[in-house]
Amino acid sequence: MLIVDTALAARAESGNPLRFGMIGAGYMGRGIANQVLNYMPGMELSAICNRSLPAAIAAYADFGVPRDRIIEVNTVDQLEDALRAGRFAVTSDPAVLCEAPSLEALVEATGHVEHGAQVTMQAIAGGKHLVLMNAELDATVGPLLRQKADAAGVILSGCDGDQPGVQLNLLRFVQSIGLIPRVCGNIKGLQDRYRTPETQAAYAKQWGQTPHMVTSFADGTKISFEQAIVANATGMQVAQRGMIGMDHRGSVDEMTGMYDLDRLRELGGIVDYVVGGLPSPGVYVFAEAQDKVQAHYLNYGKLGQGPLYSFYIPYHLMIFEVPLSVARVTLFGDRVIAPKAGPVVDVIAAAKCDLDEGAVLDGLGGFLTYGLCDNYSVSRAENLLPMGIAAGARMRRRVPKDQVLTYEDVELPVGSLACALRAEQDRIFQP
Repeated sequence: MLIVDTALAARAESGNPLRFGMIGAGYMGRGIANQVLNYMPGMELSAICNRSLPAAIAAYADFGVPRDRIIEVNTVDQLEDALRAGRFAVTSDPAVLCEAPSLEALVEATGHVEHGAQVTMQAIAGGKHLVLMNAELDATVGPLLRQKADAAGVILSGCDGDQPGVQLNLLRFVQSIGLIPRVCGNIKGLQDRYRTPETQAAYAKQWGQTPHMVTSFADGTKISFEQAIVANATGMQVAQRGMIGMDHRGSVDEMTGMYDLDRLRELGGIVDYVVGGLPSPGVYVFAEAQDKVQAHYLNYGKLGQGPLYSFYIPYHLMIFEVPLSVARVTLFGDRVIAPKAGPVVDVIAAAKCDLDEGAVLDGLGGFLTYGLCDNYSVSRAENLLPMGIAAGARMRRRVPKDQVLTYEDVELPVGSLACALRAEQDRIFQP
């Protein structure tokens, strides 16, 4: 990060800010807009695309941009003219941002799998680096999208500030000092598989978020997507369906002796989470020393006697860190987090309640399903339904509560790009 701030300071001093665009002007998008517009010299959020134009306009106007400097555009030429005139552009057409020469990168901040898939494919076709704030899309078809981005010569990356990126930053540090990561973990305050948008409505209203988004946090779906992309970026697996997910009401430092080290070695490391652990809402990496000399100095550094050593970051700062991801990708070609190769861990759909024939699944953070991690080899062998493409699927037969769904259980929606990409990914990457 120290390299990034120096590079951005140089861009600010030269009067040549890093210009980027953002797709999505919801809860996270608004936070990014405030951050970049007011507190990050050397960067310019030049254009915002949102399906609702008033929300895109508000993401500028509410944070200090005069209304007469915000211009609605429908073409690339209109966007370029607006930027040359020192104005900010809004549009409802993501292709305008994806094809604009003046934009050095894009941020995808919608959180929707289908729309995110469409935007990502347009960005790749337009030769744009893209920072994803969309763990759901990444966990569902990220390996294929990474392959397509590489072929097009652009960078597709997850973001700093959310737990997966923070875990990868910590893992890279641990590896850089010569240790072997064995567990990448996420710290949760609550998990209840049966939470719904109804039970989470008041909390969502308190924070200005949607009930479905908050439900996906509470029912374990979101953390499953997050840890799946960590697995795909590291090659780590899950120890069991749903991860281990210990309930521990103390410091994560106290958990180093709770894992079977031989099993961790056998799996090449695992992704996991803890409910109630401290520091919350942080992340942790448990690592192993490679020799007795390292172990001696780790003990001297007050990390204990091993064999696993605890490293953690006590926070993830979301919108504050996402702009730094844009700078890392654009100025240094440094991905924050991306799949190494093919899928390693999948997120599969499970029934939140008894599902009757004919029911149409409501998807992420809904009333009918929740997501669980499993190893990709298991998911493919059992033909399990990925959670990321479950929305809109119609039940062909009854499935009882808590049973995982298979492709045979549902009829997928017609015309879904996400479904098509997932089918292509499964053809290319065999377990």
